Amino acid sequence: MSSVDDAYQNARLTYEQHMRTCRQCHADAAPCAVAKHLLRIYNNARRDRMRATGHDAPTA
Repeated sequence: MSSVDDAYQNARLTYEQHMRTCRQCHADAAPCAVAKHLLRIYNNARRDRMRATGHDAPTA
């Protein structure tokens, strides 16, 4: 697995784990600041992975 895939999987797992375990996200029914930051990292990693594999990200 390439480093791009590793970064993507790590970002995805970190974000998903946070969303499952964060009391503030569950109590407010809205993402906390940490969740928003982790989602940004996850989206960037996903975008980098799409570029590295030759797929274009949706432009809609």
